[in-house]
Amino acid sequence: MKLKFFFIILFFSCFITVFAQEKKEKVTELKEVTITKEKKAIEQKADRTIFDFAGQAHLNSGSVLEGLKKLPGLIISEVAGMMYQGKQLDVFMDGRPLNISSNELNAFLEGMPANAIEKIEIITQPGAEFPATSGGAIINIISSKKAKKYMSATYSSGVNFTLYDKLRARFNNSLLLSAKNSLFGWQLNLGQSYRESALWSNITKRELNTTTTLSDTDADRVSRNNFIKSAITFDFEKDRLLFNYDLNYNKTSADTEGFGEGFISNDASKTNTLRQDAVATYQKRFEDKNKKLDFRFNFAQNDVNFNLDSRIFNANVLENTSKQDYLNFKIDYSQALKILDEGKVSMGTFVDELTFETQNFGVTNLDYTRRTASGYLEFQAKYKKFDFIIGGRAEDYRITGNTDTDELIPFKQFRFFPNATLQYNFAPQIFFNMNYNKKINLPSTSSLNPNNTNYQNPNIEYNGNPQLQPTIFDNYEVKISAFDYAFIGYNVSVAKNQVINRIFVDNNQVTNTNINVNEIKIHNFNIGMPLPYMLFTKGLKETMKFDFNPDKINFLYIYAGYQIHQIPNLDTQGFWMFNLMSQIVLPKEIKFVANYNTSTTRGNYFYFVSTQPFSESFDLSFSKKFFKEQLSVSLNFDDILNTNRQGLTAVGAPILIESKYDTRRFGFTLNYKIPTKNKLAKEDPNLLNKEKKEEGTVIGN
Repeated sequence: MKLKFFFIILFFSCFITVFAQEKKEKVTELKEVTITKEKKAIEQKADRTIFDFAGQAHLNSGSVLEGLKKLPGLIISEVAGMMYQGKQLDVFMDGRPLNISSNELNAFLEGMPANAIEKIEIITQPGAEFPATSGGAIINIISSKKAKKYMSATYSSGVNFTLYDKLRARFNNSLLLSAKNSLFGWQLNLGQSYRESALWSNITKRELNTTTTLSDTDADRVSRNNFIKSAITFDFEKDRLLFNYDLNYNKTSADTEGFGEGFISNDASKTNTLRQDAVATYQKRFEDKNKKLDFRFNFAQNDVNFNLDSRIFNANVLENTSKQDYLNFKIDYSQALKILDEGKVSMGTFVDELTFETQNFGVTNLDYTRRTASGYLEFQAKYKKFDFIIGGRAEDYRITGNTDTDELIPFKQFRFFPNATLQYNFAPQIFFNMNYNKKINLPSTSSLNPNNTNYQNPNIEYNGNPQLQPTIFDNYEVKISAFDYAFIGYNVSVAKNQVINRIFVDNNQVTNTNINVNEIKIHNFNIGMPLPYMLFTKGLKETMKFDFNPDKINFLYIYAGYQIHQIPNLDTQGFWMFNLMSQIVLPKEIKFVANYNTSTTRGNYFYFVSTQPFSESFDLSFSKKFFKEQLSVSLNFDDILNTNRQGLTAVGAPILIESKYDTRRFGFTLNYKIPTKNKLAKEDPNLLNKEKKEEGTVIGN
């Protein structure tokens, strides 16, 4: 471990040494100084962090899940969930909640190719216009592209390989078509992915100086994913009517051989997931461009079928299904407001209903219904160098249901969720920000599901908890940000009735489930800053004179974060997370990116203690654009040191959980914009995603 860490530090030190010694002529002739309108790799805004996926070869070479694991400050664990800078994440796709979590969410993100994604928004300070059920923060995965006048097309493809016990292949293909005429515009994005992967996992019990292997499994998995994202829009002078329909079908099969105390197994599992999402949006516009009125209706359906068969006993071990229907209707209105120097008022209403039914061998064992009605009001104002936001959201909840043996504990409450932001702007793009917001997180249907939709053997069992109750969050944050890249911040999230994952042991039987904990506080300190290599040759004073785009120069981006979970009656330890990302523009405009993620061990992540770093990986990528930037080609080499593995011990149980995927991979990705003969082609707004945008805000960024 120390040798590998030394190698990484030596690698990045060589970059600093070599590229800090560039000749002056080379620095002053940098072409990127004149290019300022391209998308930035990372943007730090007042309420969110935006990561550009489409333009970053080291992020879009594999699946969405693999790309997300490379983002600084983001933790993704199959056991412990998804968290960004100490805040639990609610996952949205194109501005709409997915309402799935755990292994269902991982399977969905694993099946979606990253080169179908435009950008990732992590909204760390969700305002009153977002549902209070978003919890601590929101990650919004935006898959849309720009629609163009007349006909345009983009083809994307990727091929990757891993080589462990055998060669495994992964490939994806997608095609984006868009067009617009005098009557309407349309977009169609369709694609598929094929993914072979391996998972080695081991669960041991260490008690009374004795180590017992409870489960040692070797899983060979094949996943096939097909998706369609479509949109059609009609323009009526200033108004617009927009229809979206998305379909995602995933089929995953796994052959798992295992052994443990008292058993040997050879199992075959199949998981089929069908997700459909339909949206109708009407956008009313006025003479005053600051006045907007939007109506949106959304219906989504998610069906999951899971089967586990034993080859040894020639028997069906598990046959579990679930069906989730979700519909919502929302109205959003905003307009400028004459208050102080300038202002804005936003208001709206939102109603939704979610029904969830699960079956085990054809017998219904959970029937769950959730209804929410809400309204919000938010004011924004600017006075000299100060920006203010104050708002509130009122929500009424009705949660009922029953299992096959009992009724669920009902949750019928009316709650108010305030939010406030104060920002001081030292200069353009340099600000100090303070925020408070109160949120709620309703248990996901994945965590409620009493059935096992993962894997089990005689010693291991996974299941949800239908009696889980919602979690209430009080979130506090302070942050200083400069030029969209550099920042330093601290936040604390106080959660009451937090839903967490727990491991329980009864003799040699291990149960993985979810429970509520009365209160947990999560403290998070983080800092990020770019370090241009020209700083070592020209000095700070001369470097600050350059008006350059950081994405077009040679630089090292450094991120560090410290996180500690405070849990009553438990002595917890914190852990550090680190990310180093170096970009070098080589001759012939070849972009070379080296990325390294790691974290310290022995820190508490809820009721787990890490024995391995979270997603430790050292990745390299080379990318170049050809034919007037119509063709983009990238080569990627991920986890070249083969360090990406997980290891966790369970608090209160003598259990060690270890797992390893075939993460060391190599491959290439290409994106080709099929040229159009029409030189008048112009970009129109996104069609595949039409959620509330940021341009109406008065907060300075």
